[in-house]
Amino acid sequence: MQLKDVNAIVTGGASGLGLAVATRIVHGGGKAAIVDLSAVQGSAAASSLGERASFIAADVSDEVAVDDAVRCAKQAMGSITAAINCAGIATPGRLVGRHGPMTGSSFRKMLEINLLGTVLVAKSCAVAMQSNSPNAQGERGVIVMTASVAAFDGQIGQIAYSASKGGIVAMTLPMARELASSGIRVMTVAPGLFATPMMKGLPQEAQDSLGKQTPFPARLGEPDEFAALIVHILENVMLNGESIRLDGAIRMQPR
Repeated sequence: MQLKDVNAIVTGGASGLGLAVATRIVHGGGKAAIVDLSAVQGSAAASSLGERASFIAADVSDEVAVDDAVRCAKQAMGSITAAINCAGIATPGRLVGRHGPMTGSSFRKMLEINLLGTVLVAKSCAVAMQSNSPNAQGERGVIVMTASVAAFDGQIGQIAYSASKGGIVAMTLPMARELASSGIRVMTVAPGLFATPMMKGLPQEAQDSLGKQTPFPARLGEPDEFAALIVHILENVMLNGESIRLDGAIRMQPR
């Protein structure tokens, strides 16, 4: 798929990794519909990217809101050829911590936003993509999901987060197999430590310390490096049904 032909929904696109993806797509000649909770951030992000970008406020864990957002995005762009899932939360919590055991509601919230939210966006976009005319390679669309290295080597305090991201990795292949007959590819990226707004909020000393945990390059990843991989996935038709670690060879320690 050529970047100029990409009409993408980017969840969590108002900041961080999602905004970097939307920026790459728009600058490459494509269109991006940013889906996020923050109307202030989302509107500002879309405005900064120009007329090929738009913003739709939606909670990815709300099925009705997701379906409405996809309909609005399709109307705004003419079609949906890519769905990039970057929305998510990473609230830490121990199974049995100093303030008591983990609540079922906190675990459920992590799954609803990170895992269910990804499923709802993928499902709704897949329906929209099935009505696309296939390109020369037979493609109708590409779905890219965001997991984390925590899906493979989660740390203490990441039980809920690792479960949500592990679920994304686990469903990548079966989703790709199911949607193959429709000409829709499915991929997942599992980033390591990246300079997202949450990371940037830490003291510089803490950022530097975290970055040095990465073997090479010994720093935090930049959102644009994540976006560069997303663009390659969109453009390379042979990438399908796989999860790619983008982590500088880091393997997270227990804590």
